Amino acid sequence: MAKKLKNEPGLLREALRVIMDDAVNRGIVEFEATDSHNLKIEYAYRLLVHDKRIIPLPANQVTLPNMKHRLARWVLHELPATHALRK
Repeated sequence: MAKKLKNEPGLLREALRVIMDDAVNRGIVEFEATDSHNLKIEYAYRLLVHDKRIIPLPANQVTLPNMKHRLARWVLHELPATHALRK
């Protein structure tokens, strides 16, 4: 696995917020309170791959930790330079 990013848990939370808000606004998904955090991570990763917004991980590397890291790296590049999570 790649080197852990500074603020990676915060970046992951922000990535999930952005991706889930977008998916709900597009009307492609509805989440239930009982949906697990891991399910949301996998859904967010697969949605970004489907939308061609990230390059998919090699099939033998599709694990929860790698998906979390890929989402955190994605949102890091999407945030404005002045965002608190980029510091």
